[in-house]
Amino acid sequence: QVQLVETGGGLVQAGGSLRLSCAASGRTFSRFARGWFRQAPGKEREFVAAIFRNGGSTHYSDSVKGRFTISRDNAKNTIYLQMNSLKPEDTAVYYCAADPSLIYSDLARHSAYDYWGQGTQVTVSS
Repeated sequence: QVQLVETGGGLVQAGGSLRLSCAASGRTFSRFARGWFRQAPGKEREFVAAIFRNGGSTHYSDSVKGRFTISRDNAKNTIYLQMNSLKPEDTAVYYCAADPSLIYSDLARHSAYDYWGQGTQVTVSS
């Protein structure tokens, strides 16, 4: 059974940093595309960042490009999201996702992912 567990959320002041982790179990995830999405209250879930199979190409939303970095450790079945220069508008529940057959052009499409974590809250105070 596939399970994704996010950790690392919390409360931080604007300009600060956090690192989220998403540990996966139940499958070998090195060939899975992995992604981060977020959802703020009253808003739709939006794409944040993704990394393609085997740690190849990465893709970021324009709103986080240059501030966030996604990486993966296939030996640990874990991906990370390093978030720097955080802004109040980054406040949301952050979800990790995984999919074994997703194609590169679908990295930002949340409906393309089969597996999801339960989410971790990130709150950035002004």
